[in-house]
Amino acid sequence: MSRPVLVLTHAPHEGPGLIAGALDALAYRTRTVLDTPDPRLPAVDELGGLVVMGGPMDADDDRHPGLVAERRLLAQAVDADVPVLGVCLGMQLLALALGADLTRRHGTEIGFAPLDVVTSDPLLAPLGPTPSVLHWHNDAVGLPDGATLLASSALTPVQAFRAGSAVGLQFHLEVDRTVLELWLTTPAMADELAPGEAEAIRAQGAEHLPTLVPAAGAALASFADAVRERG
Repeated sequence: MSRPVLVLTHAPHEGPGLIAGALDALAYRTRTVLDTPDPRLPAVDELGGLVVMGGPMDADDDRHPGLVAERRLLAQAVDADVPVLGVCLGMQLLALALGADLTRRHGTEIGFAPLDVVTSDPLLAPLGPTPSVLHWHNDAVGLPDGATLLASSALTPVQAFRAGSAVGLQFHLEVDRTVLELWLTTPAMADELAPGEAEAIRAQGAEHLPTLVPAAGAALASFADAVRERG
């Protein structure tokens, strides 16, 4: 039997979305260990892959002890060449696990906006050179030593990176129209928005998601392929 993918989440409304669809017939399980003092996470040799999703907390906030355990597991997974995908907070946790710095309140990016794909990589190739993607963050990380910068924006220099078997994405490829509507109507996220901003993001989604969703599906399929190769 193939080893399962572990998906770590941090908020009920920030699930794997399109990532779950990309995993398709692969076995995966979802856990939330955010405030568990001593979470019993599996050993990396038991995992076919590791996905770490977004959330509203800071990646270095040790008031959430589960984040410490997540960072430890991320570092072990990279060392063991386990396929890893970190999204938003998950990318920040991955960067910290690999020794990079986090800058809190670096700059707010919320809504659909282009980024520059600066390095060819199987995961980002389907998106094209300047895709408009969904951003929802205000923290930023540096590039870990030895990692390859994959994508950047003017406000956030490190939008994506690869470190061996691991890819971190500051932006949200997992979002389709259903997930976007959930976010725009969830108070914890909607309260961050200025008056009229939700309507503007909804309109941006109607414009960009019909093209972005199939491209994201092809991009995320490369992660699923890496999991299958691991077996």
